Amino acid sequence: MARIAIGGFQHETNTFAPSLATLDDFRADGPWPGLTTGPGLPDRMRGINISIAGFIDEAERAGHRLLPTTWGATSPSSYVTEHAYEHIAGLILDGLRAAQPFDAVYLCLHGAMVAEHLQDGEGELLRRVRSLVGNDVPVVASLDFHSNTTPEMVHNSDVLVGYRTYPHIDMAETGRRTALHLDGLLAGSGAVHKAFRQIPFIIPITWQCTTSEPMQTIMAMRDDLEGGDVASLTVTAGFPAADIHHCGPSVFAYGRTAAAAERAAATIADEIERRESEFEGVLYAPGDGVRAAIEIARNASRPVVIADTQDNPGAGGNADTTGMLRALVENDAPQAALGMLVDPEAALAAHAAGTGSAITIALGGKSGIPGDAPFEAEFRVEQVGDGLVTGTGPMYGGARMNLGPMASIRIRDIQILVGSRKAQLADQAMYRHCGIEPTTRKVIVNKSSVHFRADFEPIAAEVLICVAPGPMVADPGALPWTRLRPGMRVRPNGPAFGAD
Repeated sequence: MARIAIGGFQHETNTFAPSLATLDDFRADGPWPGLTTGPGLPDRMRGINISIAGFIDEAERAGHRLLPTTWGATSPSSYVTEHAYEHIAGLILDGLRAAQPFDAVYLCLHGAMVAEHLQDGEGELLRRVRSLVGNDVPVVASLDFHSNTTPEMVHNSDVLVGYRTYPHIDMAETGRRTALHLDGLLAGSGAVHKAFRQIPFIIPITWQCTTSEPMQTIMAMRDDLEGGDVASLTVTAGFPAADIHHCGPSVFAYGRTAAAAERAAATIADEIERRESEFEGVLYAPGDGVRAAIEIARNASRPVVIADTQDNPGAGGNADTTGMLRALVENDAPQAALGMLVDPEAALAAHAAGTGSAITIALGGKSGIPGDAPFEAEFRVEQVGDGLVTGTGPMYGGARMNLGPMASIRIRDIQILVGSRKAQLADQAMYRHCGIEPTTRKVIVNKSSVHFRADFEPIAAEVLICVAPGPMVADPGALPWTRLRPGMRVRPNGPAFGAD
């Protein structure tokens, strides 16, 4: 039995997005529990598909004693404020000081956090933890598939273990794998050799999906290479909306020999570079996408699902742009649904008016996104909800979400799910909370990039990707980069940053 200190700090930072992540954002419940400190931490995480929950289950099964510090997360947005970062990092460090002595540290991290004063939020946190505990105490962490993994993160930890799926259906499993790897380190397995490779081009988030090519085959190769002298092999595809020096994909391995680790990392990195041209796909303008969906739906028995990828709240958007709503209305889309459009004022107006009432409102469009504006119209209130939703799909299954006051409102034959707190539409239960049955719709528009696929591809006739105005630009080459490392290609086969 070992004494293991645990904690976590998760944020995916889109430095081009409109809203900062404040301490109040971390304190509020959302898709995941709010900021939690102390002995109650394990019980708040149990049963949720998140890394720390899987780590807790596996560590307790092995008989270890867990020493909780602090865990905090909030929805993706722009920079984490300096105040929020220092407060939460301080709680974790204070918790470690109070818990000493212990045999190891586990942190549930994301890997793509940028604070107002720090480009590498996780690298700095790991540096502070390493400085506190010294070099003899193993420090391990789980990471998101979208981690912009940095050399500092690798240097200041003993092992980093990332998700293997996007949509992320293996988050809890990643925590379990991290616990098993830590057991090996504590038992003297010898898996102490590290290899780290950075990929020289940015992969658009829409084409990082691990159920599609080329990432599907690359991850299968990863599966084949891990084992024997390669104790762990991770691919992180990067979060391609962070204007930082180390934005981008990477591969890292931990082996019982240096040669085994280097060989595994190089094999995967070389394959990603060889298939660079395949990390691209078809993107539709809003009207074109809706018209294509209507045409497909004429002869389909299942819905056509459209991703409103550039307003994905899972990548820093505020989920309030109206470009796709306008396209649905202008094309008179039949039996359509759109979700989740975040507008607390509209949700409260629907609650105040009541089911069956007509309300005239300016819906959404409040983030100031160029090319976007509120959609002013009369809507009919169909159903309201309190926003307390329990996920049922592969991604959010078991998550107890608090999305604030919610409502379904209708214009023509289009149902709109309105909420008060950000969460990407990645679970059918979110629609059903307000009486929208996704399986009966002909066209569904989800504010998500890829995560929706886990719960919606099984019911979809086809999936289309649309690019209405929004802060999560689908083509990273169109972003105004200033801090990317020189030579990094800003899209597959695109120009190199810093080149004349």
